[in-house]
This record gives sequence, structure tokens and C-alpha cells, in this order.
Amino acid sequence: MKQLTNILLIGFFLLTVILMQAQKKSNRLINDFMKVEGNWTGQLTYLDYSSGKPYTMSADLEIKRISNTHEFLFVHTYPKEKSANKTDTLSISKDGQYIGKEKLVSRTELSNGDIRIITEKEGKDGNDGKKSTIRQTYILGNTSLSTQKDVLFSGETAWIKRHEYVYKKQRN
Repeated sequence: MKQLTNILLIGFFLLTVILMQAQKKSNRLINDFMKVEGNWTGQLTYLDYSSGKPYTMSADLEIKRISNTHEFLFVHTYPKEKSANKTDTLSISKDGQYIGKEKLVSRTELSNGDIRIITEKEGKDGNDGKKSTIRQTYILGNTSLSTQKDVLFSGETAWIKRHEYVYKKQRN
């Protein structure tokens, strides 16, 4: 009986440590995105699969946390293409392992103080919806912000830069 009690205590202790580490990882990601809350102005450059050429357009972004949740609103506006305006919700899992449905691959503090976050997921991309691995790279800084989507089609070895948003912090 004493041996069973010890095993249960050790199990409980390990579970507690694991949960605390998951909470810490989740809180760190939340803090990273809280640092970039506000208004950003910049541009979107994306690969037009039909022509094979990049296309660039003006883009603005507002980031705001939804109350005290693990979610942030990303309000995208395109000054010259209003029909493209959209709002996305970025959700950080409670264990800090996912941003939305994308698995956290890495979080790195860069030498300039910016944070680089890389996520990946399996999905489909391209005009014909090919199976692919989709990588999202976030660079979060005090005055600059970028997000880049790269695609690796199934059976291929070269990643394709699908799109990149590059922003500067707006002054109030």
C-alpha cells in the first residue's frame, strides 16, 4: 500500500510539473503577442500562382487581445482593395503547443530583441489544392512585425514563399 501511495505521489508531482511548464509556454506566447498589440502599416507581397509572379499591395493591421483569453484579433485592412479586408482570430492553446491548428515548431529570441515563432501544419495549397506542409513564421518586434507563409508541396524538396506581410508600428 505504501508503494502504491508513493507511485501516486510521484505521478501527481510529475503531472503538476508538466502542467506548470505547459502554462508557462502558453503565457510566454500570450505575452509575445501582447507586445505587438496595436496598429501597424505596411504591405503584403504574395505569389500569384496563376502568373508565377509576386504581387504587392498596401496592408494595415490591428492586433488586439480578446479580454483575458488566449485569443487575439488580427484585423486586416487593404486601403486599395477594401473587398479583401478580413478579421482572423489567432488562438494560443492552453498548453502552448499550438497557434490555431498549427503546431509550434520553435520560439527564438533574436539578438535584436525580436521574437521569431515558427509553426507548421499539414494542409492543401495552390490553385489545385495540393497536399502540402504549411509553415508560418512570425517575427514580433517593438517597431516591426512580419509574418511569412511558406509552402512545401508533397513530393517536393523546395519551399515556396507563398506570402509575406511586413509592417511598421504606427505612431499614435
